[in-house]
Amino acid sequence: MNTPTHITYFGRVLLIDKPLHWTSFDVIKKIRNIIKVKKVGHAGTLDPLATGLLIVCTGNKTKQIKQFMELEKEYTGTMVLGKTTPSVDLETEFDSEHDWHHITEQKCRNTTSQFLGEIEQKPPVYSAIKVDGIRAYEKARQGQKITMKNRLVKVTEFQLTSVLLPEIVFRIKCSKGTYIRSLVRDFGEKLGVGAYLANLRRTKIGDYNVENALTIDQVQNNEDLPRT
Repeated sequence: MNTPTHITYFGRVLLIDKPLHWTSFDVIKKIRNIIKVKKVGHAGTLDPLATGLLIVCTGNKTKQIKQFMELEKEYTGTMVLGKTTPSVDLETEFDSEHDWHHITEQKCRNTTSQFLGEIEQKPPVYSAIKVDGIRAYEKARQGQKITMKNRLVKVTEFQLTSVLLPEIVFRIKCSKGTYIRSLVRDFGEKLGVGAYLANLRRTKIGDYNVENALTIDQVQNNEDLPRT
């Protein structure tokens, strides 16, 4: 007798490599459908335009979600100077453009120090944070004016791994609740030319690495990696 798919994944902590354009809830819905169990949750949302590591807990492992959410996160991504969008990524159209040619690589590298340690950050209006009981992005998409409250976050590493202006490739380690889009927005403002996030990938959550993650297709095919 073949072992049912849900035996493999039920009561597990799954490392999932979230695909581009999928919401984190899309991943949860898909896994619920595959394993035929409703008790599935994730430990930390990724934007639809971000890819990478999503920790998914099933069955009694959902009790561990809170502790996973507390872990430090690591991201790699690309920002582009000189243009901005309301969402700070490519979900929305460009709304401003500035000449960036006077910006030097050294100025960019020097600016990273202003974003290290504990910093105050205002979440983007295109975010899942609830404002008066409604997701901020829903209000933003309706053209409503939203005031987001600052929050204290911690950035332990902010490295520019490639600077080919106007594109900057970076790597960041940060606390829970840190919005990389906000950091990119504020970085562009510090330089006086604006910036948007072209791509983002979450590579690590604590000691869990995206290199050890399953794709959705692998889950669909009932493939497995070492148990976590």
